[in-house]
This record gives sequence, C-alpha cells and structure tokens, in this order.
Amino acid sequence: MEEMGRLKADEKKEDKTGMSLFDQLMAQSKDAEEDVKIVLQRLIVIARLPHHLADKTEIGAHYERLNFQLSKQYILDHMTGLLLIYPSCVLHVIESSREVLLSVLKDLKEMQQQQEWTLLEDPKVVFMEHRPESRLFQQWSYKVLSADQALTDAEAKRLDEEEESTETVVCTVLSALQKLGEHVETSKKAGPESVLDETPELIVSQKVLDKLLTRDELLTPKQYLQMYDLPLHINMDFGQAIRSSCLTTV
Repeated sequence: MEEMGRLKADEKKEDKTGMSLFDQLMAQSKDAEEDVKIVLQRLIVIARLPHHLADKTEIGAHYERLNFQLSKQYILDHMTGLLLIYPSCVLHVIESSREVLLSVLKDLKEMQQQQEWTLLEDPKVVFMEHRPESRLFQQWSYKVLSADQALTDAEAKRLDEEEESTETVVCTVLSALQKLGEHVETSKKAGPESVLDETPELIVSQKVLDKLLTRDELLTPKQYLQMYDLPLHINMDFGQAIRSSCLTTV
C-alpha cells in the first residue's frame, strides 16, 4: 500500500512539474555526478621512436584507442592533453585523475616489456603535478611534427652551449608548455595543432628532449609504478619541488 501511495504521489508530481519520473531520476543522477570532484593531475612523459616505425600516426591512433577505453572505464575522468610526435621521439602531456594517469603509465610499462615490436622505446617520466590550478588543454589531441618544426628553438642552442642540470632542462620544457597552453587559451584557433602551425617557436625542440632522454635522474614508468606501490610515501614527482621556480619565470 505504501508503495502504491508513493507511486501515485510521484505521478501527481509529474503532472505538476511536466517531467516524467525517469527525467527526474536522470536529473538527480546528473547532479550527483557534478558533485563528484575529480582531483586533477598532470603527467608529462617522453620516449624514443623505434627505427622500424614507418607510420608515426600509429602512435596517435594507439592513444586515441586508449583514451576511448579509459573514458568508458572512468566516466567522469575527462582526459585532456597533447601528444607531440617528433622525428625521433615523443612528448606527451596528459591531464586527468590519478587513476587515468596510472593507467597510461601501466600501458607504457607494458610497451617496455615487449621484446620485439613496440610503438615507443625508453619512456621516462619528466614531471607529475598534483592539483594544477587549471588544465593546459581542453581536449586531447596529437600532432606529427616535421623535421623543420622539431628543431626550431633558440633555447635548444643555449642548452647545447652550456651543460645544464636536469632540473634546468625540465624547467625549460615546463615553461614552454605553459606558454603554449596560455597561447592556445587566448587564440581563436581550433586547437594546439593549429597554434603550433602558426607559431612554431612555441614547440619544445627535439634537441631538448633528446638531452632529457639521456638523464638517469628521470624514472621509467616501471620504476615510477614500483615506487608508487611501496607502503611508505616517497616523493616521486621529479620537478614538483622546483615547480614554483619553473613556472613563475614564464
């Protein structure tokens, strides 16, 4: 009887509001989703391209599939970022929740363990930032860079002339990405790919990334995940302590 009374009351409420019970439940579900706060994190990784890889768009297609799979697994965790594919390496910025970023690292770890054919080699974690103030990019996309685009950077010449610390080189990458994000935000272009075509000086030079790929201070995805699983809390965020010194100079 009580159940019948509740259903009649819901029917009367539907008549008054003009909304069906299904519509009301869906609205409540949407409100509940909006109340769930995703703690944003930002991951920056680099890796070498294998010599056998003829079609560089295969890397972009791989991450498009991974993004789609993760979007179904983590419905509320919207992944944004930018994958830059250079002639000999990649620079990948991913912004999402911790769970999504760990999934990306696990995918890279699996690539490391492949004995023969792999899309990426020698991946390294450049930076992991917790709770950034905002996203650098509003969607995920990738761009294959030409040789001319990959090598046009005055900052790379300075780094070639001086033996810079890993911290300084990391700051160079962070500052360049910050400038790119700000330029994309204020530009009327469709996305970072169009912005980089118009202003190639915003591209981090491949020479800078090649320098970072030789630095042993940077953890591999496998090493990062191993440390993450340790019972004791260990600071694994190389560059986190130098964040203010890097970004305030932008």
